[in-house]
Amino acid sequence: MAEAVLIDLFGLKLNSQKNCHQTLLKTLNAVQYHHAAKAKFLCIMCCSNISYERDGEQDNCEIETSNGLSALLEEFEIVSCPSMAATLYTIKQKIDEKNLSSIKVIVPRHRKTLMKAFIDQLFTDVYNFEFEDLQVTFRGGLFKQSIEINVITAQELRGIQNEIETFLRSLPALRGKLTIITSSLIPDIFIHGFTTRTGGISYIPTLSSFNLFSSSKRRDPKVVVQENLRRLANAAGFNVEKFYRIKTHHSNDIWIMGRKEPDSYDGITTNQRGVTIAALGADCIPIVFADPVKKACGVAHAGWKGTLLGVAMATVNAMIAEYGCSLEDIVVVLGPSVGPCCFTLPRESAEAFHNLHPACVQLFDSPNPCIDIRKATRILLEQGGILPQNIQDQNQDLNLCTSCHPDKFFSHVRDGLNFGTQIGFISIKE
Repeated sequence: MAEAVLIDLFGLKLNSQKNCHQTLLKTLNAVQYHHAAKAKFLCIMCCSNISYERDGEQDNCEIETSNGLSALLEEFEIVSCPSMAATLYTIKQKIDEKNLSSIKVIVPRHRKTLMKAFIDQLFTDVYNFEFEDLQVTFRGGLFKQSIEINVITAQELRGIQNEIETFLRSLPALRGKLTIITSSLIPDIFIHGFTTRTGGISYIPTLSSFNLFSSSKRRDPKVVVQENLRRLANAAGFNVEKFYRIKTHHSNDIWIMGRKEPDSYDGITTNQRGVTIAALGADCIPIVFADPVKKACGVAHAGWKGTLLGVAMATVNAMIAEYGCSLEDIVVVLGPSVGPCCFTLPRESAEAFHNLHPACVQLFDSPNPCIDIRKATRILLEQGGILPQNIQDQNQDLNLCTSCHPDKFFSHVRDGLNFGTQIGFISIKE
């Protein structure tokens, strides 16, 4: 049973007010009869810019409340915006506020393909849609359609994407200004930084607002994440068209850019100018590597498993092997991550950290000792030959615990499965 029901009157021009009201009355009665008891959101979507024809004149399209519609319309929320993108995005916000995922869309048959194209862009696999035909008669007519779209061509799809992108660009930043944390260790020949959670457009509480990762399990669609990324690129000065994220697998696999890309990897290295590489983080450590002598760089994603597997030194070793880097020239910066104050593991897993160095574990005799993955990463880097002074992990912003600072950072530990993601990024200036 649908949790939300949407009736699509968008893009329709009224040809007969009387017949229109009769059709609406019939449709709304049917929706109320079948769905009102269980659906938590009943919505009519229409366009604030559409006009209807009456006695040869045009006027604003409004749903009048005569002919028995008034009482029935009280059960429905009317969303009226200038564009399809704005209307569906507004509806998505209302659906997300109620944490709904099962949605029925009652739509004229000739608009179903168009509607699905917009939904594919604005929603993720978290949502389950079903479609029902809205009976619309054209000949003799109840409605007159302004534009009919039966098949979405590549050009039309690009038009839909442009409409959505234009709308998203118009949205204000949430939770404050976009903030990029940088390190004095990284020379100016590189563009680099670590993001926080402020200054983006993601509105879902655990993703708000500068979420930089989309998946089928989250409610933030790719278009929203891409808009956040576009804003980051503009602020930092890199080319968003040459941006690559790690495909996390909590391993020590490294992609050396220029070689065949693996299906998954937790590190990237490159010496290509103008290419930006990024490591994800939401408690795990996003690590940035730079060699100003050989003009090479890298990133790594280090969770507790990747830390023990040596993903940080695997990235260093890839830079040495591929670009001829020297250990004494490589600088390493650890981005924000969860601290030992908030991160525990079962004792059998914590034992490996204790064996690395007792200082990596607090309350080791407890069933769930506290783990310091940052300290473990530094120890492994120093053991691998990175100079201690070339490792930055204690910057006043970079070493804040992600779980302890909900105003600044996303956190899987704190927020659960629907968590947002920040990144560490670096590129070599062109």
